[in-house]
Amino acid sequence: MVAAAFADFMQQVVSGLASGGVYAALALALVIIHRSTGVINFSQGEMATLCTYIAWTLTVNHGWSYWPAFVATVGFSFLFGVVTHRVVIRPVERGNVLRVVIVTIGLLIAINGFVVWQWSGEPQALASPFGTDTLDIGGVIVSVGDIGTIAVTIGIVILLWLLFQFTKVGLALRAAAVNPNEARLVGVRVTWMLALGWGLAAVLGAVAGMLTAPSVGLDPQMMQPILIYAFAAAILGGIDSPLGAVVGGLTLGVMLNLIGVYVDFVGAELKLPVALLVILVVLLVKPSGLFGRPEVKRV
Repeated sequence: MVAAAFADFMQQVVSGLASGGVYAALALALVIIHRSTGVINFSQGEMATLCTYIAWTLTVNHGWSYWPAFVATVGFSFLFGVVTHRVVIRPVERGNVLRVVIVTIGLLIAINGFVVWQWSGEPQALASPFGTDTLDIGGVIVSVGDIGTIAVTIGIVILLWLLFQFTKVGLALRAAAVNPNEARLVGVRVTWMLALGWGLAAVLGAVAGMLTAPSVGLDPQMMQPILIYAFAAAILGGIDSPLGAVVGGLTLGVMLNLIGVYVDFVGAELKLPVALLVILVVLLVKPSGLFGRPEVKRV
């Protein structure tokens, strides 16, 4: 009895890590944009949805297998993010922060409308690249899809860490995000670094979308609840902390899964209010999050 209960608990933990990996990827995208512009990109979920529809089109309409379509979509999403910054965000980014926020909300509405116009609002199916098999690991039944999702998320995070820590472009990106004025003085092309940041954020969003669609179905509103979970993860970890976004996403995924299973009155239907409650509690108790640094102002 105890062994069966423990196996079920571990199964829920692994499943929570898989969903948390998706939240972490999108939360990391939100953090990258916030560090560089100081605002939340409310269109991040819709950008991810659009890119996921590109992958669906390549696989269903053009007969591509999943992984070539995945790579092509990642390339498209990067260019999409860069062009979005250069054409839409750059003209308003030096103005009032509220203007940028309104522009991102406008992007949300425009992209959602385009997706509905182009692909209709009918739900579509994107096949999982990992299949539906399960593995028995020490009595714990684990989905191959969950393992694959966790592996892809870890791989993306490692690649980003290597980029930021060991390349000149990564160093320039960090400098442009932390102190753009001083970065300009040492020759960093800050505007292009911000555009690259938007491109990387779009890639993370696309990965999150392509990992989400096989399990929940592809439709124009697919990423809207995921964006709220990602926002909760970013707040929990620290809105300016990439590490916090990853830890917050994984923690939130496991926590919501366990609460949904073991707290009867919550279930699967009330996971979203729990995520909103997490945002509220963190903002009241520790606004900087687990890994964020409190903002200090001299007066």
